[in-house]
Amino acid sequence: MPTLIEDYAIIGNCETAALVGLNGTIDWLCLPRFDSPACFAALLGDEEHGHFMLSPVEDARVSRTYRHHTLILETLFETETGAVKLIDFMTRADGNCNLIRRVQGVHGTVAMRLDLVVRFNYGSAVPWVSRTGDGRIEFVAGPDRLMLQTTLDVDDHNLRTSADFEITEGQEIDIALSWSLSYRALTPPLDISDELDALENRWRHWVGRFQGAGEYTNIITRSLITLKALTHFETGGIVAAVTTSLPEQIGGPRNWDYRFCWLRDATLTLYALLECDFVDEAISWRQWLIRAAAGSPDQLQIMYGIAGERQLDEWTVPWLPGYENSVPVRIGNAAAGQVQLDVFGEILDALYYARTKGIPADDTAWGLECALVTHLQNIWREPDDGIWEQRGGRKQFTHSKIMAWVAVDRAIRSAEEFDLPAPLDEWRALRTEMHALVCVQGYDTELGSFVQVFGTKNLDASLLMIPTLGFLPADDPRMIGTVAAIEKSLLVDGFVKRYHNQQAGDGLPGSEGVFLACSFWLADNYVFQGRTDEARALFERLAGLCNDVGLLSEEYEPHLKRQVGNFPQAFSHLCLINTALNLSRASGPSIQRGQASDTQPQQRVVLPAGADDVPPR
Repeated sequence: MPTLIEDYAIIGNCETAALVGLNGTIDWLCLPRFDSPACFAALLGDEEHGHFMLSPVEDARVSRTYRHHTLILETLFETETGAVKLIDFMTRADGNCNLIRRVQGVHGTVAMRLDLVVRFNYGSAVPWVSRTGDGRIEFVAGPDRLMLQTTLDVDDHNLRTSADFEITEGQEIDIALSWSLSYRALTPPLDISDELDALENRWRHWVGRFQGAGEYTNIITRSLITLKALTHFETGGIVAAVTTSLPEQIGGPRNWDYRFCWLRDATLTLYALLECDFVDEAISWRQWLIRAAAGSPDQLQIMYGIAGERQLDEWTVPWLPGYENSVPVRIGNAAAGQVQLDVFGEILDALYYARTKGIPADDTAWGLECALVTHLQNIWREPDDGIWEQRGGRKQFTHSKIMAWVAVDRAIRSAEEFDLPAPLDEWRALRTEMHALVCVQGYDTELGSFVQVFGTKNLDASLLMIPTLGFLPADDPRMIGTVAAIEKSLLVDGFVKRYHNQQAGDGLPGSEGVFLACSFWLADNYVFQGRTDEARALFERLAGLCNDVGLLSEEYEPHLKRQVGNFPQAFSHLCLINTALNLSRASGPSIQRGQASDTQPQQRVVLPAGADDVPPR
C-alpha cells in the first residue's frame, strides 16, 4: 500500500525539499532545486525508482512533530524492545545540498535498517558507486553526485546500499547525504551537530519576527514555516508545491507539475507575509514578481520557473506508474502558455498593496504596470482560459473579467494615492465599463447569482472572491445570492468544489476533490457577512484536515477522507493564514483587500452605451 499523501512531512533548505513518510522513508527529493529531476521518485512509483528508508525492523508505534518553530522533523518509533528518535533536516552551503538524518536511542535497544536506492533523473538513471579515501561513498551519474557520510558499516549490493544495525539508549548515529556537481572538488565531511544547532537557531530567529495572532498563532506559524520552505533563498520565488503529479482524483489523469511559481498567488502571498511582519520575504517575492513579468505585456505568462524561466514545456514520464497508478506523470506545465486575464489583476493588486505597506516600487515597475493596463485595454473583452487552467477552450469567464477590473482599479489607486503619472480619465471610464459589463453578463437573475461563464448557469467558487477583491461589498444582494447558490450547488460534506467538472466542459475526464482554498474563501465570506460562528466552524473543520504536522495538500476527497493533489500546497496554506487573520483581527487581510475605491461606488452602477453586448468570442 503506497504511503498516504497526508502521511508525509516536509524537510527542506529553501532550495529544495524532501518528503518523509510516517515510516521514516524519504520517497521524494529533487536536487539541487525544487524543479530539478528527482533522485528519489518512489512517491510516483516504487522503491526501485529511488528512496531512502531508515526505520525499525520490527513493527513500531509512530509519533512525530517538528522541533518547536523549526523545519526539523522528529519521528519517534516505539517497539517492543525500546524506542528510537529519527531527526531529519536539510541544509545547504558551498554549492552542496545536505540531507541529514540522526538516529538517537531513547531507551532499550532497537534493531534498525537503512536502505538507500539512488536513481537520478526521476528514477531512471542508476549511478556509479565508489568509495573515497575518507570513507564516504560516492554516487555519480552525469553532473549529479551524492556523497554518503556515515559511521555505519554499509553494504552495496543489487544496485542499492543498505545496513542493519542496533541502537541503544544514549547512542547517536548520523547519516548525511550531500549533493554537489560531479565535476567540482569534494568538500570536507559535515559536522552534523554544528549543522543542526545552526539550523535550529536560524529558524527560531526567523519565526521570532511573527508577533502572533491569538488562538490561531500556532497553526499560522506552521503555515508560515511551510511557505518559507517553499521559497527559493536566492530568487525569492515561491513554488506552488514541491511535488508533481499527485492526483486530484486517485487513479485519474488530473495530475500536474506544481514545482513552479504562479502569479495568481502574488497578492495573497504579500498579504500573508506583510501582515505577519516578514518584510524581507515580501520584498524578495515582490522583486521576483517584477522580474518575471518584465518584458512585452503580450508575452505575460500565468506562471514562471523559480528564477523566472519562461520555458516550462510539459512532457510525460513513461517509466513512472504514478501515485496509486494515477497517470500520466507530468514534468513541466503546458498551462504556462495559456492566456489568463486574472494575472493582470494579481500583478497590479500586489504592487499596489506593497506601496500601501511602505514598499515602493521603482519607476521601472510603474512603467511596467502602465504597459500592462494599456495591453489589457486591447484584450480584456477576449475569452481566456480562466483561473483554473481548464483545457476545454477559452471562454468568457466572469472571474477573469473581474480581475481585469481589479488591474485597472489598482492602477488608478496607485496613481491617485502615490502621485504617479497616468491617463486617469481614460482608466476611470474603462473601469466603469468593465464593472458594468460583469454585472450584466456575469450575473444570472434567475439564479440570483454570478455565474462561471457569461451566458451560462454554471457556478464557480472563484466568485467567492468578489468581496475580497472590492468588486462588490459582501452585503450586496447579488453577492448574498451568489454565496447561497454556491452553498446549494458546490458543497460536498460542507467543503467547496471549484466547479462541476463535466458541466463546465474543462477538457478532461474524471473529477476531483474539494479545493481547500475555495473553502477558506467561503469562510471569509461568512466573516464579511457577519456569520462569524459559521466562519469559525468552517475554518476549524479545514484546520482539522491538516495532517499531524500541520500540512495541507491542494484538495481533500471527502468520500475517501484523504488529502489529494500536490503537497504541501502553498495556496492552501496562504488561504489558511489569511482566513485565520480575518477571524483573529478586526481588519484582516481579506477585509483590507476588499475595501472599495472611494472613486468607484459599488452599489450604483451606470451602464455605459454598448456595455450590454457580449464581448466577442
